[in-house]
Amino acid sequence: MFNYCPSCASKNIRFENGRFFYCPDCGFKYYHNVAAATACLIDSGSSILFLVRGREPATGKLDLPGGFVDPNEGAIEGLIRECNEELSWTPRASEISLFASFPNVYTYKNIDYNTCDLFFSIRAPDLLEKNLELEKEEIKSARFIEYAQIDLNDLAFPSAKRAVEAYLKTKHPVLK
Repeated sequence: MFNYCPSCASKNIRFENGRFFYCPDCGFKYYHNVAAATACLIDSGSSILFLVRGREPATGKLDLPGGFVDPNEGAIEGLIRECNEELSWTPRASEISLFASFPNVYTYKNIDYNTCDLFFSIRAPDLLEKNLELEKEEIKSARFIEYAQIDLNDLAFPSAKRAVEAYLKTKHPVLK
């Protein structure tokens, strides 16, 4: 991330312990903290809405609606914004429940972003694929997949796999 110290311009800047940048010449220390990201499992009652990614990373793989939380946003605000941007659908905050949180590494243009992924569930039995207007640059398609037909190997990110697997266990106690 840094080739030179932002404080003194030294070339001796180094990344220490996978947590911070440190310059031994001037003592500068910058913590490279995780980014907050949200995703939601939109549940029809028997299926979950998945998006097919239209760009890297993981083009063509399944994903959940969501994305990075912007500065000055809370997680739920960010999730609602992302649903609106990606699906042209705005869930009500009162229908959103935090389900799980997992760490993730999101690699974009050869840069690893450590994230804390917050997964929410939203019951939306009346939501139909045909009523969604997808953000065309990021999303190829969207479809509800029945619980029993979900293949975790088709998901783009390890944290989403973990979240969907945990969610399905609440729907199918036999899987526990």
